Amino acid sequence: MPRIVIIFSFLLIGLGLIAYFVFADAENRSLTALIPAAAGVPLLICGLIGLRPGARKIAMHVAMVFALLGFVLPLGRLIPTSIKNGFEFDSKSGTMIAMSALCLILLVLGIRSFISARRGSAAG
Repeated sequence: MPRIVIIFSFLLIGLGLIAYFVFADAENRSLTALIPAAAGVPLLICGLIGLRPGARKIAMHVAMVFALLGFVLPLGRLIPTSIKNGFEFDSKSGTMIAMSALCLILLVLGIRSFISARRGSAAG
């Protein structure tokens, strides 16, 4: 699971960098475009810590907290804005949807891993 967390952290960091440097115009760039990258950095740290067997359990649990936040928080901004102004699919909403989707996939994979580990320890 730590390697999966590291992969998803790189995907989020890449998404943030693409949103900032590619999607935004040079004169209209905002640091908020880097939010996916800011979510990817703690996941990267958790993944790297999780490579050590003694710290794997806590690191993966903390990573899942960040994945949950990375899933919920963009939707918390996207949904009210869409209700208020109507949904418009642009680079901002696309970035928020992509971040939520990546974090949801990571969260599902993490929960499945936790369930599998629990079943393995109960059987053994």
